[in-house]
Amino acid sequence: MTEDVPPMTSHRPYLLRALAEWIADNDMTPHLLVDATQPGVQVPSSAVKEGRVVLNIAQRAVAHLVIDNLTVSFSARFGGVSYPVNVPISAVLAIYARETGQGMALPEDIAAGQGPHDDDEPPSPDGAAPDEPTPPPAKRPHLRVVK
Repeated sequence: MTEDVPPMTSHRPYLLRALAEWIADNDMTPHLLVDATQPGVQVPSSAVKEGRVVLNIAQRAVAHLVIDNLTVSFSARFGGVSYPVNVPISAVLAIYARETGQGMALPEDIAAGQGPHDDDEPPSPDGAAPDEPTPPPAKRPHLRVVK
């Protein structure tokens, strides 16, 4: 990548908004799987199980839902008590429809300078940069729907 091309913004919030709309348009209930151990996650501790929390973001379940480029925020009831929820986009692991399990585990962002064409040297035949060890293959994300 050349120096004069600015880095692109994260694709994660765009995917999240599109999938939430797709799920709602199909009269399904969108749920987020969130890594509650990440900094900035504000959810009731009673809702967290094994460091994760599943959040129903259907319009009928939340108030003031906003999915911007940095956070998902809304107000929801937990045990009958209204609670403000804030989740950084980076902490959202997946979005899926409760009824069918269809959705997507959100991919990691590619860090600036880490794209496939970011250096001036041609890649080696196996795809690794010269004089650099080949990174281990990434584990595929998996989604387990818990009802």
